[in-house]
Amino acid sequence: MQAAVIGNFDGVHRGHRHLFALARTAARGGRVIAVTFEPLPAAVLSPEKAPARLTNAAERRELLLEGSADEVVELTPDAALLGRSPEEFVRWLRAKVPFEVLVEGPDFRFGKGRAGSVATLREIGAREGFAVVEAGAFCVATKDGGNIEARSSTVRAMLEAGRVEDAASVLGRPYELRCNTARGDQRGRTIGWPTANLEARARLLPADGVYAGEATLPDGRVAIAAISVGTKPTFGEHARTCEATLLERDGRAMALSLDWYGWAIRLRFHARVRGMERFGSLEELLRAMEGDRAAVLRVMAK
Repeated sequence: MQAAVIGNFDGVHRGHRHLFALARTAARGGRVIAVTFEPLPAAVLSPEKAPARLTNAAERRELLLEGSADEVVELTPDAALLGRSPEEFVRWLRAKVPFEVLVEGPDFRFGKGRAGSVATLREIGAREGFAVVEAGAFCVATKDGGNIEARSSTVRAMLEAGRVEDAASVLGRPYELRCNTARGDQRGRTIGWPTANLEARARLLPADGVYAGEATLPDGRVAIAAISVGTKPTFGEHARTCEATLLERDGRAMALSLDWYGWAIRLRFHARVRGMERFGSLEELLRAMEGDRAAVLRVMAK
């Protein structure tokens, strides 16, 4: 038996993995297929309103294949695909990906104008000979003792508020940026804080501030990371950036090559240390950064 789950799966969070666990049970030892879209339909239908991605296509595929799905099928959301009625879409998809069971959440929508729902799927399934399993909402506990539904929009909201620990609760892992390092203004190396600047324009950045985290380097080494997200207000007007000072376990700045650009790095956010501030002088900034270093080391020691 083959079970399929259709969705964007941006972030591949715990709610998504709950769907795939149900699909695994429904498949009764058979295969589980993740059917997704690249690019995401919102980027085609309303590019000006499309949210920043939590995961790119390669990351999403890797995460889906790590215990959730046996295969990932990516569909291109072109005019022909988006113009199909719900029934036309299901028939077309089933010819491409034969399945006996579909597993979806209660807010699943599909077909032209998002006209189809889980109820529509059941009606089509009764005629076409496949079963539909509807999953209930999957909720997780927040740091303050509340409960939130595991959704990609929830992860985005948590990150935009700087609540990276709650975002991690929904994701089931710390939020991670996989990006290349890029040339920055090179100011950090002149003040004793050499930084790795990330080329992260296509990705969602957490709220401006300083974060404790860790970085995996191209050679596999893992460093503590004091991460800064923001516009560097102490030094005037700048574009919003993400940069990290990589630290040894004893707190010393890790020695990096002066031309350390274009290298792949994986940066994970564990906790927010403080918000972004504008300081009156370089001396005040440096004092604050020493406090940040101590705070980051305390967080990562836990």
